[in-house]
Amino acid sequence: MSQSESIDLYNDESERFLLEHDLILESAGEGIYGIDAQGRGRFVNKSAKDLLGWDVDDFRKTNSHDAHHHTKADGSPYPKEECPIYAALRDGKVHRCDNEVFWSKDGKAVPVEYTSTPIIKGDEIIGAVVVFRDITERKQTAQRLEKAFEDIQKLHIALKKERDYLREEVEHTVKFGDIIGESPALKQMLVQIEAVASTPANVLIYGESGTGKELTARAIHNRSDRSKSPLIKVNCASIPKELFESEFFGHVRGSFTGAHRDRVGRFELAHGGTLFLDEIGEIPLDLQSKLLRVLQESEFERIGDEKTRKADARIIAATNRDLQSEVEKGNFREDLFYRLSVFPIEVPPLRNRREDIVPLALHFMNKQCANMGKCDYKLTREQGRLLENYSWPGNIRELEHVIARAAILSKGKKLLLDPNLFSSEESIVHDETHSSKKLKKSKFLTADEFKQKEKQNIIAALAESNWRVAGKDGAAELLGLKPTTLAHQMKKLNIRKPAL
Repeated sequence: MSQSESIDLYNDESERFLLEHDLILESAGEGIYGIDAQGRGRFVNKSAKDLLGWDVDDFRKTNSHDAHHHTKADGSPYPKEECPIYAALRDGKVHRCDNEVFWSKDGKAVPVEYTSTPIIKGDEIIGAVVVFRDITERKQTAQRLEKAFEDIQKLHIALKKERDYLREEVEHTVKFGDIIGESPALKQMLVQIEAVASTPANVLIYGESGTGKELTARAIHNRSDRSKSPLIKVNCASIPKELFESEFFGHVRGSFTGAHRDRVGRFELAHGGTLFLDEIGEIPLDLQSKLLRVLQESEFERIGDEKTRKADARIIAATNRDLQSEVEKGNFREDLFYRLSVFPIEVPPLRNRREDIVPLALHFMNKQCANMGKCDYKLTREQGRLLENYSWPGNIRELEHVIARAAILSKGKKLLLDPNLFSSEESIVHDETHSSKKLKKSKFLTADEFKQKEKQNIIAALAESNWRVAGKDGAAELLGLKPTTLAHQMKKLNIRKPAL
């Protein structure tokens, strides 16, 4: 081979090497560019052009730092002397950075991580190679993870507050669910619950509206050997007379007009558990015999069905009426009364549980705070005295509604009670800006006086609601009573709408 042929072969190999080198640079996924010792651009690969828009000619016109690395992500100037890319030209070391931005030709900040590696020839640093990649997606993912972590932290705090709240509730309701209080009258009732709960005896719960008869029934059921089976509730006052049998005993399809499918009655649902018959005194006299038969024989038939079914259900009944008096008047069957009242329990009205009023108010206040997501309100000592000196004709239900309204209307941490509630004879409105005012001592009332006062209170609510008993803003809602209960009290107190 001649010398000229060897030179041609060498040139061909050199060109091929340079071509392959260029192909490798152009094929790389990362952005790559090279600078000389003065920071001027010498080559830029395709990925770098795509990511930043700069070409090698742009870098030659000015140094690379002034072109794309002149400003930090927060907008502050980035001096060339602090630039890690240029540091490689000074100290001959590899410099890495993972949290900066390069600026594209159109002025957009691109989050990048990069490595600046010096090019050394002999003992001289003749330039540097910069390899970088766009980390926008990674930054966005990190931000999403950070946001998710913040949300988890907030949820953790919320759950901790809820846990603490539930822990306080458990401490308040150690043995008897939501029955709260330490008054002698309540303790006497709890002793009765403890005594009868584990027996199969039927229980008749007496008490005024709003005293918590259903909670009492639930406490008995939960402490009985039937606690793992259902407690089925029936509001006897709300069942139309024509649907009484269907509601209690069920029916088969086609047994009467409108019976489009089989229906399971409440007695069957309560099999193995407890059936709570609320407002038992409202059952019409001619339907009481059907109920008595089931209680006596523990058997029933669905309407339209000849099959006899068993009903193993413990009965707990409740009423706000004097059933013994109703028996004497002929309005309630005597045999049914004795069947139900094997073990009578009387739930004391709130006015006989003065020691429990503040603990109950705090319980309802915490409950409202949890439900509404508001801050914990504070009940002042003076407000506690106001609550204790009020007669609470609507009992615990009225107290709960008063606290709920106050929580809705209150701002900040102080609970603002409605002063109009305490403008009766039992108490005076307390002006909290003049703490020297003294509350009047409670004055006892005779039965007739109390009945007259109750009548006046109901008439005032009826007048406020334009004599509308039920529905939104009706008198029943204002008083915190069920419409059926209010209707019964109106009848008992002979309250009628005045003629126009």
